[in-house]
Amino acid sequence: MKYRSLGTTGLNVSEVGFGAWAVGGNKYGNSYGPTDDIESRAAIHRAIELGCNFFDTADVYGLGHSEELLGEVLAECGEEVIVATKVGSNFYQPHTAMDFSAAYLQFAVEQSLTRLRREYIDICQLHNPPLELIEQGEVFQVMESLREQGKIRFYGVAVSTLEEGLAVVKNGRSQIVQVVYNIFNQSAVAELFPRTGQAGIGIIAREPLFSGFLTGKFSPSSTFPPGDIRYNWPRQYVAALSETVKTLSFLEIPGKRTMAQAAIRFVLDNDAVSVVIPGAKNIAQVEENMMVSEMDALSAGEISRLAVFRK
Repeated sequence: MKYRSLGTTGLNVSEVGFGAWAVGGNKYGNSYGPTDDIESRAAIHRAIELGCNFFDTADVYGLGHSEELLGEVLAECGEEVIVATKVGSNFYQPHTAMDFSAAYLQFAVEQSLTRLRREYIDICQLHNPPLELIEQGEVFQVMESLREQGKIRFYGVAVSTLEEGLAVVKNGRSQIVQVVYNIFNQSAVAELFPRTGQAGIGIIAREPLFSGFLTGKFSPSSTFPPGDIRYNWPRQYVAALSETVKTLSFLEIPGKRTMAQAAIRFVLDNDAVSVVIPGAKNIAQVEENMMVSEMDALSAGEISRLAVFRK
């Protein structure tokens, strides 16, 4: 496993991290299909054995269950790892809703600390806040207060759009931006990455596998169970996406590199990225993901063929 600096935080993070959304399990809601907690715990343990020291979750993943699993395993193994979580989705009421008020963020962080069994959160991220909130900037005073209380070490923002990411950089308070970056979504490359680099902001790249489709394992007829975030995706969209993925078959090298590994490698080949966080629900997926750190970069020819998806 290779390691990279996370902006100017002073943290050295494994360049391949563990995205813990999936281990939340759709039994609890807001996740990626059914899971087995025994397999999930084993996957987290295996990631640590392979040198992964960066785990990214959110309080709303599995409605707290993802954080609980991480907390249990990390308490068992006693290894020094970096935990990033997210707050801002109030699921403690009948209908989950965004809440970035000072009172709620204080409450949410304290609840996350309990589930994670930690005295502080290494990186606390605002979870997809609206652009207006980022531009106003008052919410960062709340995050700074949590840092002064010793409840968090660093804070950042997980954004949904390029405009939101640029607003975070302009505000100048966050040490980290988490952004979608994958073969199908390269929008951050032209403007956001250069600006975060100049500002010393660390980049966490999420969704490198485009909700699993860049594994090449889904077909136009694939369906997803209730509770899976892909359950309500239009059939036409699933079919079109599956057909597009077929055009990437050149990325797979039998016996040497899977399509999923090529997709993760594509993300790591951009030096602006500090850590990529593919999800995993079992040991096999963890091993497949972590091996990417030791793989060669994609060739210039391969990168050229993927430029068609840059927008």
